[in-house]
Amino acid sequence: MSSRRRPLRHVVALAAALAVCAAPAARAEQAKEHVGGTLRMVARSAAGTIDPQINYTIQFWQVFQILYDGLLAFQKANGTAGFTVVPDLAEAVPAPQDGGKTYVFKLRKGVKFSNGNDVTVDDVVHSYNRIFRISGPTAGSFYNNIVGADVCLKTPANCTLSGVAGDAAAGTVTFHLVDSDSEFLYKIAVPHAAILPAETPDKDVGTVSIPTTGPYTIADFDPNKSMKLTRNPNFKQWSQAAQPAGYPDEIDYDFGLTDEAEVTAVENGQADWMFDQPPSDRLNELGTKYSELVHLNPLLAFWYMPMNTNAKPFNNLDARLAVSYAIDRTAALKLFGGVSLGAPSCQMLPPGMPGYAAYCPYTKNPGAKFSAPDMDKALEHMKKSGMAGEPVTIIHEDTTVSRAIATYTQSVLEKLGFKTSMKALSPDIEFTYIQNTKNNVQISVSQWYQDYPAASDFLNVLFGCGSFHAGSDSSINIAGFCDKKIDADMQAAMATAITDPAKANTQWAAIDKEVTDQAPAVSLFNPKHVDFVSSRLGNFMFNAQFYWIPSQAWVK
Repeated sequence: MSSRRRPLRHVVALAAALAVCAAPAARAEQAKEHVGGTLRMVARSAAGTIDPQINYTIQFWQVFQILYDGLLAFQKANGTAGFTVVPDLAEAVPAPQDGGKTYVFKLRKGVKFSNGNDVTVDDVVHSYNRIFRISGPTAGSFYNNIVGADVCLKTPANCTLSGVAGDAAAGTVTFHLVDSDSEFLYKIAVPHAAILPAETPDKDVGTVSIPTTGPYTIADFDPNKSMKLTRNPNFKQWSQAAQPAGYPDEIDYDFGLTDEAEVTAVENGQADWMFDQPPSDRLNELGTKYSELVHLNPLLAFWYMPMNTNAKPFNNLDARLAVSYAIDRTAALKLFGGVSLGAPSCQMLPPGMPGYAAYCPYTKNPGAKFSAPDMDKALEHMKKSGMAGEPVTIIHEDTTVSRAIATYTQSVLEKLGFKTSMKALSPDIEFTYIQNTKNNVQISVSQWYQDYPAASDFLNVLFGCGSFHAGSDSSINIAGFCDKKIDADMQAAMATAITDPAKANTQWAAIDKEVTDQAPAVSLFNPKHVDFVSSRLGNFMFNAQFYWIPSQAWVK
């Protein structure tokens, strides 16, 4: 999330005093004495549409996890227990049939949408057709293995998946897959597979709230001002693991504050949590006066710079290699916060991800770790590319860290011989802008955080042929990279994972090297995440899948 989609924006450095922070609080059962009150959250901006099948940002995926439900869910628990898939709107996690090509889900009875309507088999079937009808960002990478998806990808407006069949009398929904898929259960547990009412329109709803199944519903949303969540009057807890009842009666999310103002609001108890991270001039203050309110957690993520492999100058491999050798990952990490908040990276898979094997070719003394940029090799590749003098514009979010990294990158590209400029975009539009080929983006500063813990979620999603959609705001393969041989290797690895996960991880390690060697993007560093909360907030829960779970916090 996913994935986390656009991923979490800028994690700024905390000083060394915050290198060791409070661990996430232990899981607490629903305690009546902590129920009630208003939880107040702040962010610099909203994160685009509130359509859960389209939005691909961790900012709103954090919100969607307490609004919507899929047939399955990632367990709402602390740490890596959050990677466990549990039954949600389905009564159980079904056993695979037909060699892993068929799954039959029994729909849980008694669950209602916030508008009072029962959740039915028809809602499930419509929701999966809708993923394709709206050309969802993961239709071609997560759900393209469902029988009939190939037709739906070609003519999305009229999609009727032949591989998704509902039986209203039995209360079941059967999925037929083209091939067995070891990640299928993960894919139907993310917000893009949320079950929505059958009457939900087949278009991006934008700012219009869709009825929810979770403990909260969106009562009001103004992307320029705020979002208000109130209790879903029809919610009754059916699974503590999948969708526990919430503590706050109301959750207010205000937009438009500067990061300086966000810190001050949390310090003064005017806000309980900030999405954007503390600016550098407040770090010493937080480290000395508020360290007990700071939570630091490792992530399966990376900051990276995708390069457009289909347009000058980065349709030239040598030009991409020149940038890859010239970038000082340590310098980029310092702009982010230094070694206490991350580690330099040359490859696409992050440490801790299945299939990860340390690999860094873009450094002096190539091997497992980055040591220093190799400017001599960079200039050799630049000369070979013949791209000296080509204009390059670096797109970045209008945030402190992204701007700093873009400025540093501009200086490196100038040394290589490019004529460079920078373009800042508001965080709420930058991610979709850099995906759309109509905007002719050449290179951008971006981040990626896992949708679920599988190597394909970085390699296939970000660099697979099926993730590239020209002219679309939902083309998550921002580099437009499509290598048929590597793509075939990815498909083979996903097939192997069904029966031999260990062998598949070996295949993914090799694919990671293949992609890294083609340099469709510059991997910069693997970050840790910082959460700063108010003194009145209790039961902070950090979930490795979706990060902070606001419904499980209580406010004094």
